[in-house]
Amino acid sequence: MAARIFAFANQKGGVGKTTTTVNLGAFLAQAGRSVLLVDNDPQGNATTSLGVDPRGLTVSLYDVLIERTPLQDAITLTDRVGLDLVPASVDLAGAEVEMAGLMARENLLTRALAGVIHKYDYILIDDPPSLGLLTINGLTAASHGVIIPVQCEYLALEGLSLLLNTLTQVREILNPRLRVAGVVLTMYDGRTNLSQQVVAEVQAHFPNEIFQTIIPRNVRLSEAPSFGQTILSYAPASAGALAYQALADEFMQRMEGRG
Repeated sequence: MAARIFAFANQKGGVGKTTTTVNLGAFLAQAGRSVLLVDNDPQGNATTSLGVDPRGLTVSLYDVLIERTPLQDAITLTDRVGLDLVPASVDLAGAEVEMAGLMARENLLTRALAGVIHKYDYILIDDPPSLGLLTINGLTAASHGVIIPVQCEYLALEGLSLLLNTLTQVREILNPRLRVAGVVLTMYDGRTNLSQQVVAEVQAHFPNEIFQTIIPRNVRLSEAPSFGQTILSYAPASAGALAYQALADEFMQRMEGRG
C-alpha cells in the first residue's frame, strides 16, 4: 500500500508547524508506523530538531529537487526507529529561483517521492512559512491532504484565507485530492480568555477538520529542538509529550479509518 502523504503548512511563522510535524512523526514511529519526514523548509528546523547537522550533509532535498538526485540517496536515519528524514540544507534557500526555470516545476517533489511511497506508512512534509514554489510542491505531493497548525494567539486566523485560496488553486490545477485533512491547535494557555476564544473561532471555521487534541504551551516543547531531540526523547512525561501522544492516536484513528 502506498504511503499516506500529508503536507504541514501555514504561511504564518511561529505557529508550531515544525514542532507538530517532528513530534507527530516521532509518536507515529513509536506506534509502529514507518514514517518519512521531508524537510521542505530552507530554515532546516525539522532537520536540526532530529539531531542532524545541515552543514555536514552531502545530499539534501536541494539535490533531489534541482539535481534530480534519487530521493533514496538523501534519506537520513534518525535516532528514532521507524522515523527517517530527507534533510534540508542552506542550499534549499536558492531552490525556488532555480526551480522557476524547470519544466513541471510544481511536480518536482511528487516525482521524487514516487520511488519511496511504498516503503512507508506515512510521509510528512514540513513546508516553509510562505506560499512559494517549495510550498506548492509540498501541497501538490500531499495526496492525502494538508494539516494546518494554528496557534492559540492573537490574529491566529489572519492570513488563513490566503492559504485556503492557495489550496483551492492547487486542487483545481495540480492536485485534485488536496483537502484540509486536519487543523491542530497549538500553544494553548488555558489561563487566558484569548486562547479559549481562538479555540471557539477555529472550531466555528473548521468544525469537521479540527483535532480534539489541543497542544499546550510547554517549556519542554520549546527546549527539545535545541538538543536535537523530539519531545518523546527529551521529556516523554511532559505535558507536551502527552499531548502529541494523544494527537498521534487521534491522527491514526482518523486517517487510517479512511484508507
